[in-house]
Amino acid sequence: MNRPSSIQHRLRGLILTFVLLAALILAAAFSMMARYNSRYKDLLYNVTTASEFNQDFKAAIDLKMYYYLIESQYSDGLPLEEVRAAQQLARDLLSSTTEKDSRMAISSVLSLCQNLEEKIYELRDTGSYDERQNQLENNIYVLTSLIQEYMYNYLYYEAVHLNALQAQTGRQLVADFLLIAACTALLVLFFSWRAARLGRSITRPIAALCTRVAGIGSGDLEEREPIRSEEYEIRTLSESFEQMVGRLNRQIQETAHNQERLRRTELALIQSQVNPHFLYNTMDTIIWLIEAEKTEEAVEMVSSLSSFFRHSLSRGQDVITLHEEEEHVCSYLQIQQARYKDIMRYTVNIAPELKGALIPKLTLQPLVENALYHGVKLKRELGHIYVTGRIEGADILLQVTDDGVGMPPEWLAQLTRSIEEGERVGFGLSTVHERLQLFFGPPYGLSISSQPGVGTTVTIRIPWRKEESAL
Repeated sequence: MNRPSSIQHRLRGLILTFVLLAALILAAAFSMMARYNSRYKDLLYNVTTASEFNQDFKAAIDLKMYYYLIESQYSDGLPLEEVRAAQQLARDLLSSTTEKDSRMAISSVLSLCQNLEEKIYELRDTGSYDERQNQLENNIYVLTSLIQEYMYNYLYYEAVHLNALQAQTGRQLVADFLLIAACTALLVLFFSWRAARLGRSITRPIAALCTRVAGIGSGDLEEREPIRSEEYEIRTLSESFEQMVGRLNRQIQETAHNQERLRRTELALIQSQVNPHFLYNTMDTIIWLIEAEKTEEAVEMVSSLSSFFRHSLSRGQDVITLHEEEEHVCSYLQIQQARYKDIMRYTVNIAPELKGALIPKLTLQPLVENALYHGVKLKRELGHIYVTGRIEGADILLQVTDDGVGMPPEWLAQLTRSIEEGERVGFGLSTVHERLQLFFGPPYGLSISSQPGVGTTVTIRIPWRKEESAL
């Protein structure tokens, strides 16, 4: 296949040919061109200015409003600047537009932009999530669609008027030039043929590209063969567009896969909280305390158990504050200390300024449980569990340390490798590590150090994000 030529190159060749042949009749055509120049410039200015309108206006506004509605970490506030920019563009076009159809279209764009701004403020001031969702779908999405549609209508009307003016100019040229010489008619015919050929070579692939865009808007995200075109720019645009669609499709699939993995890990952690043996043993301890007439201790243990499960649910939230996670761990340790008071002590020391930091729920408790059952308990004498938290640069380091039996180097190496590869081993460590990486990315997660007879330390590294920030 021949290498596509650029539109600029083909236009340069066409213009050069025309200039060389038109030199003979330029003087006669000048007066006629002057009459149409003013009107043509106005229409061309309108088309050029309207072309500055963001073709992704609807998608950009809809996405920003959606992120704002769900309070996503990607939200950067209300898209008021984009709406006001569209309003200013519509005012500029309205001041220079004379055709009735075009004025009606751009007036509609201006009115709809003003209405859209009002609906954005109305959504912002609405408290109910369901009502805000309804406003997003029935107001925002509808208005952005109408704005984009009327802007495209405006471009269409102006292009039609521009083409009509060009056609009128061509007819006048033919009429005037026929009086000058027969060669003038040949020149016009030749130029018209070349222009039509160039126009078809441009408009046909652009029409195909518009059809492709419409298909993508309908949900067709499969990467396809780029559009064949004689113009280098159109071919490059189509190839880049298809590459973008392919990347978008892969990103959507990857995001869906990550969300599914995240839900599976959360379900596994929540199920681990409802451990039948843990419940049986806790209830047996409560019964024993009541039978021993240790009412206050029994009440305290029931309260700790209630707090433990309340924090496990966390009102259905996936992300909670570090203070809430600390209370959850303390409830678990209080329950276990009532059972293992002869062999277990614990200390929780998290820096006060970290209380409002955000963390995925059920992060610390599996590590504390691991330290108890596979560290302190196997020691068969008094052991200690330490839970600490501190700031390191822009990150938070949380550590769960026990002075239990520890692990030999080969066990530690195998456990570390299993966690990094996502294998379901390590007494829940893999699940916690996977969730942290799904939330924050590969730089974050768990690391383990251990020495036989000394103990084990599990370190969590997460970014420091305050409660008012979004994950």
